Amino acid sequence: MEREDMLAGLGQHVFEAVLFDMDGTLIDSTGAVERGWARWANELGFGDSYRHTEHGKPARDIVAAMVAPDQVEECLARVIEIETQETDGIHALEGAAAVLDSVPPHRCAIVTSCTRGLAKVRLRAAGLDSPAVMISFDDIENGKPHPEGYLLAARRLGVAPDRCLVVEDTPAGVAAGRAAGCATLAVAGTFAAADLEADAVLLGWGGVRFVETEGGARLQIVS
Repeated sequence: MEREDMLAGLGQHVFEAVLFDMDGTLIDSTGAVERGWARWANELGFGDSYRHTEHGKPARDIVAAMVAPDQVEECLARVIEIETQETDGIHALEGAAAVLDSVPPHRCAIVTSCTRGLAKVRLRAAGLDSPAVMISFDDIENGKPHPEGYLLAARRLGVAPDRCLVVEDTPAGVAAGRAAGCATLAVAGTFAAADLEADAVLLGWGGVRFVETEGGARLQIVS
């Protein structure tokens, strides 16, 4: 099916809530993320060989795969500290602010693999407001691709998961949305469109908005 047809099909549905990922979906923090992890890895002696490629996965999972079990907590705290300091170049993706503003506040949540403090730092750096419901890694035990974060967001909004749309930019995030029973919309950029097995894929936020309608919000192509 052509991408335009997929979008048109998704636009036929009314969603009671829209659950957004943050990094790569609403904001571009790739440079800051990669600088922070490279700095952390260099402190641990990995040198210039380390490349951060596991976008969308919780920091704890990445750290646990790289250091001894008794070092995880200390190393996790350090990488979070470094990432909080790395804000240069973080900005909202083009059109993301308008899209976020187009969703009624009581129907909107952010579900991020960041800690709450780091998420707020990045949203502030990007000039975006935090929604009333934000699920961070502090709130859950299992990160993406596990559905726990999206299930919790739906529950806090008082909406059944199958009435929610998850908006993501990584395969792990899309998998989490699917596992939660939500419809999925992917934004290409962090990963190529061909790598994102969502119900529909956007190449960017230009030309789309959410429009409030009876019972929820509908994705609408506006140009």
